[in-house]
Amino acid sequence: MSASHAHGIAGANERSLWMVLALTTAFMAAEVAGGILTSSLALISDAAHMFTDAAALAIALAAIKIGKRAADHKRTFGYYRFEILAAAFNAMVLFVVAGYILYEAYQRFRHPPEIQSAGMLVIALIGLAVNFAGMRMLQRGADASLNVKGAYLEVWSDMLGSLGVILAAVVIYFTQWAWVDALVAVGIGLWVLPRTWKLLRESLNILLEGVPLDVELDKIEQALLAVPGVREIHDLHVWALTSGKNSLTAHLVLDAGGDEQSVLGAATEMLAARFSIHHITLQIEAAACAIKDAHGGSQFPGDTHQH
Repeated sequence: MSASHAHGIAGANERSLWMVLALTTAFMAAEVAGGILTSSLALISDAAHMFTDAAALAIALAAIKIGKRAADHKRTFGYYRFEILAAAFNAMVLFVVAGYILYEAYQRFRHPPEIQSAGMLVIALIGLAVNFAGMRMLQRGADASLNVKGAYLEVWSDMLGSLGVILAAVVIYFTQWAWVDALVAVGIGLWVLPRTWKLLRESLNILLEGVPLDVELDKIEQALLAVPGVREIHDLHVWALTSGKNSLTAHLVLDAGGDEQSVLGAATEMLAARFSIHHITLQIEAAACAIKDAHGGSQFPGDTHQH
């Protein structure tokens, strides 16, 4: 990806995040007031998710700003990792909010309040429109950034929450079953949890420098072994600085008489073209070796080349 294209995506993400933040914050205030006036837990739960949306969007914007800072002598990789910290924080906040909603729903099941279903329906319809607009604005950036993906998932969950509130309002209007409100609130909370866990898992994998979830290490190893002149490979490591910025290091053992510069050039071009890995460090060795850790084991489990 070219630098200008990457900056264009970041700029588009930032503009979208600002617009969605403005919409979300304005409607959140209206939804809190409406939830109190209509005694609807489903509306209040939706407002709680709106609050986490606003927080997520604000943090996402801060992450983009901080991520633009240039690398320095203390942080030679720059500030890209801040985006992942923001995504992990958003996931943990969502867990807390879901827990609160489930607890409050339990209290409502025990003591159902009187609910103003007509007002609840009007507010939920407005919320559906706001959430749909926000989701559309963030959809493109969610594929390229875990940070934006976190905000997108929260807006998506809110849109489904608004649909649930609309359904609850209609049912309550015709049946007076107040417990449906709490049931929908529980449904919203349970729907969010698995998606929140996925976001947290992806964030932690990057923070722990695990192999990116979209990367198959065996395929990369086989592709490197297929480069003309490469006889063996070991100490292969692939990790991500942030979403879409994968890095790779490896030690290559060449065939006798192999040209180092030709092999390095071919391997680098192949990794960029086939696997979209552009931050690459390859070390050429005359013979295979094993680098031992403190316990006498190889640094990479696949290492079998020893002397």
